[in-house]
Amino acid sequence: MTHMLKIAFLSVSLLLWGVQASTPASAADEHDRGRAQPRPEARGPAVRPGPRPEVGRPSFDGRGQRLDNRYNHGRYYPPRGTVLRSLPDGYRPYYRGGSRFYFSGGIWYEPRGPGFVVVSPPPGLVVSVLPPYYSTVWIGGAPYYYADDVYYTWQPNQNGYAVVDPPDNADAPSPPPSQQQPPDSAQGDLIIYPKNGQTKEQQSADQFECHDWAKGQTGFDPTQPGGGVSGNADAARSNYDRAMSACLQGRGYQVN
Repeated sequence: MTHMLKIAFLSVSLLLWGVQASTPASAADEHDRGRAQPRPEARGPAVRPGPRPEVGRPSFDGRGQRLDNRYNHGRYYPPRGTVLRSLPDGYRPYYRGGSRFYFSGGIWYEPRGPGFVVVSPPPGLVVSVLPPYYSTVWIGGAPYYYADDVYYTWQPNQNGYAVVDPPDNADAPSPPPSQQQPPDSAQGDLIIYPKNGQTKEQQSADQFECHDWAKGQTGFDPTQPGGGVSGNADAARSNYDRAMSACLQGRGYQVN
């Protein structure tokens, strides 16, 4: 009986020793597996590749000016809120609603403390000359003049261009009218040169509108026999030419 107990005790001891010896190895294997393959919850979310940068002109130039490429305008302007210590050369002062504004190169400024801040002009403000670089866009059959997120329209009764709110369908410009170029007889002997880099399309639209305005101001229509007026047609034609020239010069053309 004593011999049998000794054998049993020895067997149990050997079994316990085998279990203890195998436990560190299992823990080491588990530890190594944990380092080789992270747990799912430790992995970050999958990152999708973002859109490739648009090829073309950069959105900002080296001076921090923003590209205005609406309607293929293609000009750089300082962002709204940019502060300057002094105004650029050649600025013009304007007043609207008791507030003072300054206009230069298509950019609007308002006095703010010791400096001047780039702002959006208020609707209704009328300027005598359009920005040096502008884009003519036809919306709803009417021409608008666009530069630096600002829309202008010609106001014959004020002989200038008024700042207006963006039209409702500004994102859907229409093609220009097929007959926006006035007949040759409407231009007479006027020789017109674009001074501000106007495109042929812009010049065509400007000449048509100036012809229409000059006709309304003088009552003389060079496309009609005798100008469509009674009396001295030569004097009426001279008045029409002066009105036509003044309108075109106000839009940045040299007229000879």
